[in-house]
Amino acid sequence: MFSMFKSDPLKKLRKSYNAKLEEAMHAQRGGDIRTYSKITAEAEKIKTEIDELEAAAK
Repeated sequence: MFSMFKSDPLKKLRKSYNAKLEEAMHAQRGGDIRTYSKITAEAEKIKTEIDELEAAAK
């Protein structure tokens, strides 16, 4: 009944993942390759969490 008020963890993770990718893109365009690689690694961690949750949902 109240399931519509629960937040979707996948939606939150996807939003965070997309934000990290965009942040990494801006760092790369600015020439800061170290920051780009650090942010990309963080985004990959989020992506593995997303994949794990999707696999558990199936």
